[in-house]
Amino acid sequence: MTRSRDRGALAIVLHTHMPYVEGFGTWPFGEEWLWEAIAGCYLPLLDLLDSRNPPVTLSLTPVLADQLSAPGLAERLDRFIDGTRRFTHAEDASGLRAGGHPGLADELERAWSSDYEHARERLAARGGDLLGAFAQHASWTSSATHAVLPLLATDAGVRLQVQTGIASHVDCFDDWHGGFWLPECAYAPYLESILAAAGVRGVCVEMTSRYGLGAREHLRPLRSESGVVLFGIDRSTISLVWSDGGYPADGAYRDYHRHTIHHHNPWRNDGGPYDNELALVRAREHAADFVTRTRERLRRDGDGLPGGGLAVCALDTELLGHWWYEGVTWLGAVIEECVRQGLELVRLDDALDRFEPAPLADGEEWEASSWGENGGLSTWSGPAVADMAFATRKAELETLAAATDGTAGSAAVRELLALQASDWAFMVSRGLAVPYARERFDGHRAALARALADGPDASEEGLRNLAAHADPSLLLAP
Repeated sequence: MTRSRDRGALAIVLHTHMPYVEGFGTWPFGEEWLWEAIAGCYLPLLDLLDSRNPPVTLSLTPVLADQLSAPGLAERLDRFIDGTRRFTHAEDASGLRAGGHPGLADELERAWSSDYEHARERLAARGGDLLGAFAQHASWTSSATHAVLPLLATDAGVRLQVQTGIASHVDCFDDWHGGFWLPECAYAPYLESILAAAGVRGVCVEMTSRYGLGAREHLRPLRSESGVVLFGIDRSTISLVWSDGGYPADGAYRDYHRHTIHHHNPWRNDGGPYDNELALVRAREHAADFVTRTRERLRRDGDGLPGGGLAVCALDTELLGHWWYEGVTWLGAVIEECVRQGLELVRLDDALDRFEPAPLADGEEWEASSWGENGGLSTWSGPAVADMAFATRKAELETLAAATDGTAGSAAVRELLALQASDWAFMVSRGLAVPYARERFDGHRAALARALADGPDASEEGLRNLAAHADPSLLLAP
């Protein structure tokens, strides 16, 4: 009889990240993003993880941990829910009802009670400690502020991002087993010595442009010369969820893009009033389909691979519950379907010991890659954002020079980390909240210049809770 572990396994990797918006704006851009993610995604997901403890890999970026540990977070979220969302839902429901759309109004009233009031109750039940709630689940960390590491100018800059992020994770959770999410899955071979020296054991990489969509090579981890294991994310599996034609585009699901005046979403994708019960039924059907197709993928292409092959489905956590309103229900149903259909779920930390990686071929060339457009780095360095990429590298070199001279304090280093975040270029490239992204980028660039001019004693007041573990000496380490 064939053992289940010989038929391959699925690794669901949830990458949890939020740009540093705490204290930087409210509606329509800024802190509201964090409050919405907490209410619509993080709290429902934590309830699922706590109740079932599934073998799912969860990465939590240090920049998000910084915000979740900020003083007064629970009180500010409560004010947002009670003082903003209560009013906006009531206003929009009243307007829709007066306009002859009672079904849409009913949906807004349901959403207010189900989503926001419930979120406040769940946060209170956790004592307002979201970071502590993530402690037993968040096993992977990332760079300090989600920088695209291959675009940094120096090894010292990469080391600063990597080691600051790891130090933050260990301080928050007391433990770390070597799992490191490369922001945007951006990888280049020259990063490995820095990663290995920091204790990194495994990373996720995008290899579609290297081997082709659906190639069996995506189902076997690779071991680099440094010993770091490269888990290839499987685009064939991911695209069932995360693509233009993926599950979230189904007509029964809530339409994220169609808004009321106050940006609420009472419609479904096919244009009718949203029906939550119908949508949740569809989510369970899609979960069954997802597991069936993943089993077929492993059975077809995993033969002969040690352990039967590993399909890594990596998703942004915020897709579930926020962008895809029914996503957490889908995930819960996937966990159930894996048991029912006999598909093994495995954490990547366990896969490091379970699946024998294939060595990279001697002399095999590997260009910088990511899960961005065309598998390269152009999303963060192309014509639309080339000025940002060059300005960031210039700022890094200036900060390194100042650190060498002993004139760069922690304020300068923390502003450099904020400037290096991938989020600002991503938003500009994708046309998302462009004025806000430009404002944030220019603001951190100006603040860095001031900090360098003021020297080691420059004020850190404006940085609040960002990257408290940043240490200028990391720029000088050999």
